[in-house]
Amino acid sequence: MTIRVVIVDDQAMVRAGFAALLSAQADIDVVGEAPDGRRGVQVSRSTHPDVVLMDVRMPEMDGLAATREILGPPPGVVHRPKVLMLTTFDIDDYVYEALRAGASGFLLKDAPPADLIAAVRVVASGEALLAPSVTRRLIADFVQQRPAPRKDPALRLNGLTPRETEVLELIARGLSNQEIAGHLVLAEQTVKTHIGRVLAKLDLRDRAQAVIFAYEAGLVRPGDSA
Repeated sequence: MTIRVVIVDDQAMVRAGFAALLSAQADIDVVGEAPDGRRGVQVSRSTHPDVVLMDVRMPEMDGLAATREILGPPPGVVHRPKVLMLTTFDIDDYVYEALRAGASGFLLKDAPPADLIAAVRVVASGEALLAPSVTRRLIADFVQQRPAPRKDPALRLNGLTPRETEVLELIARGLSNQEIAGHLVLAEQTVKTHIGRVLAKLDLRDRAQAVIFAYEAGLVRPGDSA
């Protein structure tokens, strides 16, 4: 299956470089480009990509606002691609806010080409891009410094089974699927099944949102470790 990608960045050379790199992959097709967030939303709505590479800082409309529009479309618009934020900064408040808006993670612009290719594939498959340890550090820092709880998140935990709650807690503590499987003495495929059910029950897009939710629900606290 071919992964359809849209690239949104205000630098033409960046767009061209990313497009050339990704188009050279047999399983990736660049279906559109845009120089700002507003155009990015339009191109995304017209081309229906699987993944949108979204720069954080752009004129007209920044990547955060564009991500909110793409992932929170008006009635009648059903297509919601995965959004992968591109940034020049390791820690960027815009990126944190983008994760809240539903972005599946972020990638530094100076990352090696192989990382960009892998990131597109990972996000397209439904996983969060961030490595578990990085997810834990970024989200813990953000929740600690700038808390913004969801509406009654703790109550939504009541819909999970004890095992699903345990799996969610371990995700938020930074464990990979393999590590969760070892910790709970389960098959890795069983862990994946539990994660899928957690995301579905809590209406979460991916692992990154699950980590945010776990912190906001008070299931784990910044600084906790497995």
